[in-house]
Amino acid sequence: MDWDKLRIFHAVADAGSLTHAGETLHLSQSAVSRQIRALEEGLNTTLFHRHARGLILTEQGELLFDATKSMTKRLDAASARIRDSEEEVFGDLRVTTTIGFGSLWLAPRLPALYEKYPNLKIDLMLEERLLDLPMREADVAIRMKEPSQADLIRRRLMTINMRLYASQRYVEKRGMPASIEDLRDHRLISQNATSAQVSAGATLVRELMTQDIGNVLTVNNYFGVLQGVIHDLGIGVLPDYLTQDFPALVRVLPDVQSNEVPVFLAYPEELRHSKRIEAFRDFVDEEVIAYRRRQRDAGP
Repeated sequence: MDWDKLRIFHAVADAGSLTHAGETLHLSQSAVSRQIRALEEGLNTTLFHRHARGLILTEQGELLFDATKSMTKRLDAASARIRDSEEEVFGDLRVTTTIGFGSLWLAPRLPALYEKYPNLKIDLMLEERLLDLPMREADVAIRMKEPSQADLIRRRLMTINMRLYASQRYVEKRGMPASIEDLRDHRLISQNATSAQVSAGATLVRELMTQDIGNVLTVNNYFGVLQGVIHDLGIGVLPDYLTQDFPALVRVLPDVQSNEVPVFLAYPEELRHSKRIEAFRDFVDEEVIAYRRRQRDAGP
């Protein structure tokens, strides 16, 4: 089967449009159309339904698109390994982690990585869904639980706890709760216990809700919870790593916290010798060591 035709088919299926695929491939729409028509004739099947709003894959087209996606990911992996220099760190690195950890802990520390490796291009993908590393949906992940796939290299970075925090202005205005029962007189800001989050955080939220807290603000990520807290809206359920970068946060009810949440860094076995992965892994290790040192110096 002609790889050029498959490559063009993949671009069309991905874009849903001959025109957009042509722009990506630097080909005219008519040239793209001819290649698709030739591929359909060679396979003796129809790959796309032509629609006023674009192209929709047929059942046979979906099967072929699944195959070309797998091929493309494998080619990307091979290309990345070939591009990795023995002397330099450069090229694209796709990093996935949660919205909260990525936006509140990792992103603020990336300038140090770019200063050391200015030719590295980070694609930071923040979402609660676990991307499939062996299928190359991402190159490296930082996850709030140990990855289950056997073909991953993983290392434990640190542990975190979910705790209660408020702003100083909020405490001065509304008072400091003396017991968990006192939360009934305050607004609780948290993720909904049923939303995608670390299980320890969801468990803590469910326990707090047994106090019949009537005034609640739920946000679907910790970045939003933090914004509510620092703008004096209430008492928030937040990860403890925030206290170093947001020292104005006031801890509420020090005896209330979640179980420990392990944080793991993981990447595919096939990228073991990648210089980009090595650079990112070492950078994260250095930042975690510095974080732990500051945490130890700050005391309980």
